Amino acid sequence: MSKLFESFCIRSVRFKNRIFLSPMCMYSAEEGFVNEWHLVHLGSRAVGGVSLVMVEATAVSPEGRITPFDSGIWSDRHIEPFIPIVNFISKQGAVAGIQIAHAGRKASTDKPWFGGAPVPPERNGWIPIAPSPIPFDALSPTPIEMTHKDIHRVEEDFARATQRARKAGFQVLEIHMAHGYLLHEFLSPLSNKRTDEFGGSLENRMRFPLIVAKAVRSLWPQDLPVFVRISASDWHKDGWDLEQSISFCHKLKEIGVDLIDCSSGGLINVPIPVGSNYQVPFSASIRKQVGIMTGAVGMITDPWQAEGILSENKADCVFLARELLREPYWVLKAANALGVKVSWPAQYLRARPS
Repeated sequence: MSKLFESFCIRSVRFKNRIFLSPMCMYSAEEGFVNEWHLVHLGSRAVGGVSLVMVEATAVSPEGRITPFDSGIWSDRHIEPFIPIVNFISKQGAVAGIQIAHAGRKASTDKPWFGGAPVPPERNGWIPIAPSPIPFDALSPTPIEMTHKDIHRVEEDFARATQRARKAGFQVLEIHMAHGYLLHEFLSPLSNKRTDEFGGSLENRMRFPLIVAKAVRSLWPQDLPVFVRISASDWHKDGWDLEQSISFCHKLKEIGVDLIDCSSGGLINVPIPVGSNYQVPFSASIRKQVGIMTGAVGMITDPWQAEGILSENKADCVFLARELLREPYWVLKAANALGVKVSWPAQYLRARPS
């Protein structure tokens, strides 16, 4: 029996397999509003057989966007455009999830295919905020150090985004605490140089991300799952690392977070030993030492590779990203390769291998 195609439940939500679409920014929204692009992009992966379709990093405030073209959920008007997307995903037998996020000091940049350079205020950009006034790199502006008022406001932004996500019909909510964005910036000693209760010790650096997690978990229905994506390592000897991640995940588990989506990097520009399964040890260690469900992500491209990760108990699910951009129907092909019978959309039955 294939572990990859085994169904499982998290709280009241059943997933038909253990293949999840990782949240990937499309940089195609207007004023935060999703559109036909998002419906087709996300809907095609649901048709293709993944069990969870996760909407890209969706900003909890306008200044929380990575680019001016990110999806957003900072107003009630943003709810309605998500509803047909959620409904279509659900009709394909998949679960609709959304990742809510704040970009912190990495905000206000251009689309990647236009170079990704910082966008200044005079070009429809803004000055980013961060735990400390440390720019991301030499080309980035110095962010504004957040006051206690700012911290409380961002907490409220995450709380309101949580409520809107539920009104849109999402069944899974993921909090983005990875890749050098705001909540990761609070966690890492490389980006957090504060001297108040939100900086310094590990306990203090974890404080604000845990406040956000508590707020989200308290507002999200108790029968529905909350995930957290972390960068388990900054890949720097003085940065955030696996040991600190394990301590943090123990706290998240106590709050009621259900699954840790285990990524890495993104806080600073540093060489990363990218390769097949390079992030799987993070997922395996956190799963074993914390006793919480984990998802493995990064350079997972092969059905047998994914099957091995799960059968060796290194994760509870796999998040596929670029591979599902290259092949939206990867799941159907993987099932055929592994000799597993799965349901195909009726419209595609004539193409199913015999």
